[in-house]
Amino acid sequence: MAKKKILLVDDEIDFLQLLKARLKANNYDVVTAMNGSEALEKFKEDKPDALILDVMMPEINGLEVLREIRKSDRKIPIFITTAFSNEERFKFANQFNASGFIIKTNDMQVEIDNITKVLEITDKYKK
Repeated sequence: MAKKKILLVDDEIDFLQLLKARLKANNYDVVTAMNGSEALEKFKEDKPDALILDVMMPEINGLEVLREIRKSDRKIPIFITTAFSNEERFKFANQFNASGFIIKTNDMQVEIDNITKVLEITDKYKK
């Protein structure tokens, strides 16, 4: 089976590099972006299988990127990450069909396992 490509978007370089390394160690191809504008460009160019979006970013925040992508693609798995969770963000992410809401931690393996499960389910229903 071909590797899944994930577009990872975060303006915190340390977290971006940590999660990128963890995803690669779990057999994913990873494309990165540091802000919402770059994320929208790479989404069109690289055609990822899933996205992981930080909420708080310069230019265009992750929730706005989610809203924009959902205009053209209602099915791609999109996970929202944040260090600060609140009910309003959670409701917004759900309103635009986010596939998951991930609180940033130092150990992201549980979240990576959940991403893998969502991608497996997505593949199952594409066929």
